[in-house]
Amino acid sequence: MENRLTKIYRVVRNFLFSSVNKEFLIFLFFLFLSGTFWLVMTLNETFEQEISVPVRLVNVPKNVVLTTEMEDTVRVTVRDKGFALATYIYGDRIAPVSINYTTYANRQTGYGVVPTADLLKMASQRFTGASKVIQVKPDKLDFYFNYGVSKQLPVRMSGNVVPGRSYYLARTRFWPDVVTVYASKRTLDSLRYVKTVPINIVNFGDTVIRTVALEKIKGVKIVPKDVRIGLYPDILTEESMDVTVKAINMPEGKVLRTFPSRVKVNFSVGASMFRNVSAEQFTVVVDYNEIMEHPSDKCNLYLKSSPHGVRNAHLQINQVDYLIEQQ
Repeated sequence: MENRLTKIYRVVRNFLFSSVNKEFLIFLFFLFLSGTFWLVMTLNETFEQEISVPVRLVNVPKNVVLTTEMEDTVRVTVRDKGFALATYIYGDRIAPVSINYTTYANRQTGYGVVPTADLLKMASQRFTGASKVIQVKPDKLDFYFNYGVSKQLPVRMSGNVVPGRSYYLARTRFWPDVVTVYASKRTLDSLRYVKTVPINIVNFGDTVIRTVALEKIKGVKIVPKDVRIGLYPDILTEESMDVTVKAINMPEGKVLRTFPSRVKVNFSVGASMFRNVSAEQFTVVVDYNEIMEHPSDKCNLYLKSSPHGVRNAHLQINQVDYLIEQQ
């Protein structure tokens, strides 16, 4: 084993210190030396670099609810030597800037704002004296708050939901279907519901359950921030029913009879809903006033109403014979 290691050592030594490889090693040494010199010269020049600085809102009273929280990071453009900038970027993490709640909160408006000048001053304290802070983004920080005033609001779906062919959306459900909203009294009075972020679910035939976020509203805190939504499609079936024709605007002492007295109404409905649909839920009428204004051998029929959940309801025939009798 020892002889084998000795042989390997000799082979490596002979390879590295051969005349050709000596020249290559000398080349690498001077390449490294020149690269180091270039790096030192470069880092000694002045640059501008955007650096992220964490910010924290402190001394928030326990009875205060932040309805829109302040951003937790600002981006500061710093001008300094490359050595200093490298220290900020690759060195220890920059200590957070602490923003005192009581200094900037306006109790009357429920709004607090930290102006640009204050941000620049506080951010500059996180860098050495030789470093110059020339810009901060965003140019201001703001936050909204209240003292626990809230309201329960229902959730509504927003977006594009289209079931597959021959299906329709029979039911939508949310968990929870009511959320707690914190905001100023004026804002709470203006809100009637909370929407989800726009969703796009198309061409589905089975139940879909998803977690979706609620749409953010400036100055408003919503609890929880997201909900589960259930989409329940049902297959459409083509059905028909015989519905009695009714006369409207009839004067006293007269009766209008149609032939036939019942007409067929065709419609589409979910398979699970069909058992709840009855002929009495449809309204088909003939208007006596129209007959008097436009006398004819036949009268026009109109489908005035149909039950909830029924789609594409229409009459199989639109005119029938009639007879007006004097009582």
